[in-house]
Amino acid sequence: MNHYDTINEVLVNLFNEIMDIEEKALIISEYKDISVNDMHILEAIGIREAKNMSTVARSLSVTVGTLTIAINNLVKKGYVQRVRSQEDRRVVLISLSPKGEKAYYHHRTFHDKMILAVLKDLNTQETEALTNALLKLQKFFRTYL
Repeated sequence: MNHYDTINEVLVNLFNEIMDIEEKALIISEYKDISVNDMHILEAIGIREAKNMSTVARSLSVTVGTLTIAINNLVKKGYVQRVRSQEDRRVVLISLSPKGEKAYYHHRTFHDKMILAVLKDLNTQETEALTNALLKLQKFFRTYL
């Protein structure tokens, strides 16, 4: 198999495998009431400061309407909370509840393990080459957004 075919096969399979493995690793009994997509919403909200819906929707490449449906469900399940902005009472900000923060850290731990496993046996030159190749791949995918 040549490099082209190998890269094609790896990229196609990698996406599906990561989604499957991530679902198995993340959606343990404690978080069985949410999906991997919900986990990614929690990740986009983050743990620093409350964010407005537009900012989170933009980072996920979804509409505010689509995000609102997911946020409503996450609020009902206790993962997300809504608060009014102190500067502008018309603006609604979203942040993670303590339960949401716990799920966030669970998700982050999975990603940390995944990255460390990839980098474990690479030298500095290989790490730089992989990073550059992935950045180029990301740039390519972003042209389709």
